[in-house]
Amino acid sequence: MNTNYEHIKVIGFDADDTLWVNETYFRDAELAIAKLMAPYETANTIDQELFKKEIENLPLYGYGIKGFVLSMVEMAIEISNNTVSNKTISSILDIGKDMLNKPVELLDGVEETLKTLSKSHRLILITKGDLLDQERKMEKSNLTQYFHHVEVLSDKKEANYSRLLEHLNIKASQFLMVGNSLKSDILPLVNIGANAIHVPFHTTWLHEQVSEEETYKKEYQTITGLTELKKILNQHLIQS
Repeated sequence: MNTNYEHIKVIGFDADDTLWVNETYFRDAELAIAKLMAPYETANTIDQELFKKEIENLPLYGYGIKGFVLSMVEMAIEISNNTVSNKTISSILDIGKDMLNKPVELLDGVEETLKTLSKSHRLILITKGDLLDQERKMEKSNLTQYFHHVEVLSDKKEANYSRLLEHLNIKASQFLMVGNSLKSDILPLVNIGANAIHVPFHTTWLHEQVSEEETYKKEYQTITGLTELKKILNQHLIQS
């Protein structure tokens, strides 16, 4: 495995669950809607049906809280056989609004790491989801100053990354992506000849999980947190 990053000139960072907490709020929302819809189905069935609806709606709504809320509403209508009350629908919308109004909680060592690495590397933020929501979180995070470029993608597949790197005139061999999702942040970059470091978050959406077969013989490094990233790259940093 190549752990020599001396050639790296640009570092890309995922946002949700790499820089700040995100997935935890979705898990809380799933628990909340399970309670709301308890008169109609078991919590396990509600969770399964909601996931099916989310995947079904991804081509229409994309990623993010707003699409998630629409999927919750559709799921509630379907499992209740169109009998769910207006009050319950209103409560579902409130769950979504509460998610959108959550404070931005930075993960350990994020700002310190970005501040240090921005002195020696060109940093870019690469995230996916709802543009307005991601812009809101970016503004609340107070991290904008450390990034040369911010990109909100509709999806994170090999073609999306290739187009972005070409647009920004970045060679894949000189690019390092850092993120929590093997499916979205790591494997696509490895497959196009870039470098990647995986920083796992304690919970992962089912849609973002990958099998051992998918990661077999893929070259990437795994670290426990962003403070470790700073140590790994420290030997190549310009000392201030």
